[in-house]
Formats: sequence, structure tokens, C-alpha cells
Amino acid sequence: MDLGLGGRGYLLTGASRGLGFATARALVDDGARVLISSRRLDSVSSAVTELGGAPSAYGSVADLADADSVSRLVAEARDQLGRLDGALISVGGPASGTVFETTPEQWRSAYDSVLLGPLWLVRALVPHLGPGAAIGFVLSATVRQPIRHLAISNGLRPGLAMTAKALADELGPKGIRVFGLMPGTIATDRSTEIEAASGDPAAARAATEADIPLRRVGRPEEFGRVAAFTLSPAASYVTGAMIPVDGGVLRSP
Repeated sequence: MDLGLGGRGYLLTGASRGLGFATARALVDDGARVLISSRRLDSVSSAVTELGGAPSAYGSVADLADADSVSRLVAEARDQLGRLDGALISVGGPASGTVFETTPEQWRSAYDSVLLGPLWLVRALVPHLGPGAAIGFVLSATVRQPIRHLAISNGLRPGLAMTAKALADELGPKGIRVFGLMPGTIATDRSTEIEAASGDPAAARAATEADIPLRRVGRPEEFGRVAAFTLSPAASYVTGAMIPVDGGVLRSP
């Protein structure tokens, strides 16, 4: 299938590694051009090099919790790519821990980065997007069911998912699609951190896999291909959807 990505330009945040990078890889391999961002220069530079560099891939250092960084990031994406056809918005996972283990400061910081930062980015992006553009949010299975030791994610991700649905209503008349992706356990640095926080990583991995119908954790490229498709013109009638990429772990309809 031709996804229609040739020559299109996408901004991907939190994309120097993990799920964002896997999506950038899939987009570039199908002919799109990307600007990726994260908070560390060395990580961004390494990822851009791995993607082949200009004219296919560019990078920028940005923190979505900083409003000035958001405006600058969108301007850089326009300048480097020449056009903007959408974005995949991902932020680092908030601190792990139960409700009683996490601190008020951790909740406030996560609120700024997980919820407010992505919304400021959308507001900066939309004036530069036209009909056929797409905005995707990297969410979590916590949108539909809580995950042990991830109290902050359990609290904030569902709010971002409902905001994404509201944005689909608001931006639909402009021809702009909005969707969310709900990864389950994917073999990334983040999943390794969560397993380590349990105190017994091997047991945590075994318990996780036992509850997945496919009996394995996902690979980043499996997520990246789904994300690239939903950002592409091939998914032109998909909006307002929260799509699981989780090996079947979510049993809700």
C-alpha cells in the first residue's frame, strides 16, 4: 500500500528514541521528512544521524512544558521542512509509583509536561496545518485501565485522551484529524524502568507477558508502523479514535 507520505513533513516530539523514533523511522522510510525533538542535544543529534540527516531528518532541542520552546519548535519545523502535514506528540512518562508514593511536586510537574505541554503545541501548530493534516498523541493503556505503580499516568493520560477527542470535534471542520495511540508494553527504555521499579524485573516481565494474548511484549517498529499509517493520507477517515497497539491486552471494546 502506498501511504501517500512522499514529500510530506511531520514534527515528532519526544522522538530521539523509543516509540517516537520508531515512528520517525517508518515515516522517513516511506518518503516523508521529519523534525524530531527531545530535551537532550546529544540524543537528538544521534537520532537525526541514524535517520540519515538532511533533507530527510532534522532535530531540535525542546521542552514542551516551556511555552517559548513550543513556539520556537513549530517555527523551526516550518523552516526546515518547508511544510507541516502533522505531528506525533509524545512526552516522557511521568514518575512511577503508587498514589501514596508519588509527591505533589511530581504530579504538578507531570501535569505541565503530560497535559499542558501537548496542548500548547497543538495551539501553536494548528495555524500552520491545512486540510488533510493529522495530529497524533502517544498515550498509554492507562487511558482505559490503570497500571500498577503508574498512579500519575493513570490520572493524567485519560484526561489527555478526552481532550484529543474534543480536539477532533473542534478541528474536524478544518479537515484536520486527531487521534490517540495507546501502546501496551513495548520493549523500550521506559518499560525497562517500570520493570526495575517493581523490584523484580524478570518476574514483572513474565507477569506482563502472561497477560498479553500474543504472550510477548511489542517491538518499537510495530508501534511505529501503526503510527505512520494513522498520520498518513491512507488513514484519511480516522479521527477521534483511541487506538490500542498492545498485543490485545485491553479487553474493553
